[in-house]
Parts: sequence; C-alpha cells; structure tokens
Amino acid sequence: MWIGWIEFDVLLGDVHSLKEKRGVLRPIIADLSRRTEVAAAEVGAHDLHRRATIGVSVVAGGASHVRDVLDRAERLLAEEHPEVTVLSARHGLHSSED
Repeated sequence: MWIGWIEFDVLLGDVHSLKEKRGVLRPIIADLSRRTEVAAAEVGAHDLHRRATIGVSVVAGGASHVRDVLDRAERLLAEEHPEVTVLSARHGLHSSED
C-alpha cells in the first residue's frame, strides 16, 4: 500500500474576510476531491484571510498511481483555478512497509 500527500500553500485573490475565504476554498476543495478522487481539506492558515494551506492525500496499491493522481491534482489547482496562486507545494510518498 502506498500513501501520498501534497500540501499547497496558496494565496487567495481579492478576499477580505474569512467568510469570503471559505467561499473561495469550498468549491476548489470539492473540485479537487471530485475530479481527482483524493481526500482534500483546508489544513492550515485558518486565521489568515488571504492565505490557505490545502492538503490532498491518496492511498493506492502502486506508487506510480499515487504520483499520477497527485500530479493531476497539482495541475488542476494551478491551471484551472485562477482565483488562487500556488506559492509552494510539498510532497510526500510512503509505503506501508516503511
């Protein structure tokens, strides 16, 4: 079993409150989950209204499949969601035998 994750540090555009932040992030997280079949959530920077940390994870039988899914999620966020700017992305990949 392989477990992979990616953590995105993102900058939100014209957002002036935490309520507006939720309104921007909720559809992005739903889109990531639906289109890439990953688990996705806001995992950090909860108190900052223009920054967010989005975590994405996937579990699969093969490392190559995990990498492909995470790469697809990264492309989706960077290319199809202009309302956010990806500042950085940290990746991890672990085997159940580690």
